[in-house]
Amino acid sequence: MSEKSYRSIVKSISWRTIGTIDTIIISFVITGKPGLALSIGGVEVFTKMGLYYVHERTWNRIDFGKIKKTGSDYQI
Repeated sequence: MSEKSYRSIVKSISWRTIGTIDTIIISFVITGKPGLALSIGGVEVFTKMGLYYVHERTWNRIDFGKIKKTGSDYQI
């Protein structure tokens, strides 16, 4: 089974939202500067979203761990 590319896009956006919030919080805890924390989060959201999309699409092409359906895989 494979996934449509728009599914990978939506998954990357939802994951990056969580990841960016985490990055902003960690950056704020380390620096104590909310502006710097938001700047760090603002930059990494785009770079990591792109990387995740490429990663997801690459794994979608790899058969490792996938179960292929055969013609006899049906239920009555």
